[in-house]
Amino acid sequence: MTDVQVPEDQPVTAGDGTAPLLSVRAIRKRFGAVQALQGVSLDVHPGEVVALVGDNGAGKSTTIKMISGVETPDDGEIFFEGQPVHLTSPAVAERLGIQTVYQDLALCDNLDIVSNLFLGRELHRTLIPGLPKLMRKSEMEKRAIPVLKELGINLPPLSTLVASLSGGQRQTVAVARAVLWGSKLVMLDEPTAALGVTQTKAVLELIERLAGNGVAVLMISHNMTDVFQVADRIVVLRLGRTVANFVKCETSLDQVVAAITGSAEEVAIQE
Repeated sequence: MTDVQVPEDQPVTAGDGTAPLLSVRAIRKRFGAVQALQGVSLDVHPGEVVALVGDNGAGKSTTIKMISGVETPDDGEIFFEGQPVHLTSPAVAERLGIQTVYQDLALCDNLDIVSNLFLGRELHRTLIPGLPKLMRKSEMEKRAIPVLKELGINLPPLSTLVASLSGGQRQTVAVARAVLWGSKLVMLDEPTAALGVTQTKAVLELIERLAGNGVAVLMISHNMTDVFQVADRIVVLRLGRTVANFVKCETSLDQVVAAITGSAEEVAIQE
């Protein structure tokens, strides 16, 4: 199958006809003299894994920042659950149910797992008025464990310090924190970077379970093996614009690479 060019004003419906959870339409962004995005469009449906791929500088990270509220587009529209939204800050995005797991994971090594899961949402109790409050860690664990079990997330005891975890376990904690609060869309920036084979397998299986539980997943990755293992669709960015939208099961690695490098466009021009 050749790449599917998506009209900028027309969302992609899923195979069952459902509308997208997230719909990005022709967003543009300039940083000074640099035109970072010049027409990015994509859709993500509930329970779908969409891989966002492209060469360095293609606009992948900037696109994620637009959706997460870190940056705002100069032009274009973003729709969430069918409604136009103005994602003016990460807090606004999080209130809608959009969570982002960046490559640095943003974990606190000096805290245990449960404290990282509830970071910024800690449960406290007051023993003596006027003195610092104590965290209700037992209650936090009781709330976290059922969600972790539902997603098949296996972690060491939640009292374990994050500093002692492996790379794969740290990634799992970051993803678990993103979905613990009823997130509808989870965005992952290079989720398997620097992981070993076993750890990569565990993270990819977790991504599949997230989708299986109805969570929409948008994943940036340079690893085409990972992309072809878990993605339902592959959106290719090149030079700040969407150049292809592939259905994974109907395309090949060569077609995706050709879209990333621009060789498919060169062939079309020659013809």
